[in-house]
Amino acid sequence: MAIDAATVRKVARLARIAEPEERLEPLAKELSAILAWIEQLNEVDTDGVEPMASTEAVTLPMRDDVVTDGGDPDRVLANAPKSAKGFFVVPKVVE
Repeated sequence: MAIDAATVRKVARLARIAEPEERLEPLAKELSAILAWIEQLNEVDTDGVEPMASTEAVTLPMRDDVVTDGGDPDRVLANAPKSAKGFFVVPKVVE
């Protein structure tokens, strides 16, 4: 799939990216090369390959889910810059 300078100009406009006119043609060549590489990847036979989330078949060590430093609001709020009624007071972020 070949990309021309007009397509790059349109995509840049849609993405609100200011790209100088002299940069459009080299960018079109780069994007065409990237798409050609992706098309080459589509030719790889992946039948029988299980999907994976990692290259290592490792399970992470689990630890006990134990509450720590909880249940003592005075200690938890000791370093808070501002608190009220046992809660952190933060600046309003929605107008």
